[in-house]
Amino acid sequence: MRLDKFLKVSRLIKRRTVANEVSDTGRVYVNGNPAKPSKQIKEGDEIRIEYANRTVAVRVLKVPENNVSVQEAPTLYETLL
Repeated sequence: MRLDKFLKVSRLIKRRTVANEVSDTGRVYVNGNPAKPSKQIKEGDEIRIEYANRTVAVRVLKVPENNVSVQEAPTLYETLL
């Protein structure tokens, strides 16, 4: 699954267009490297998102085939920071 879609499906970022913009500006890292929106995400990857006033780091636990419910979204990752 693409990085931008995973961020949207997991609800780490609300909209896919916003996920694209954040990735394009170099504020999303996968396994310590800046990542483009098209980066393929797999289980075990660590994603760090730098917001204006905070940083969020998560480890991918599960990559869904398609959209998931709001209740299921937090089960896709574990928070590191």
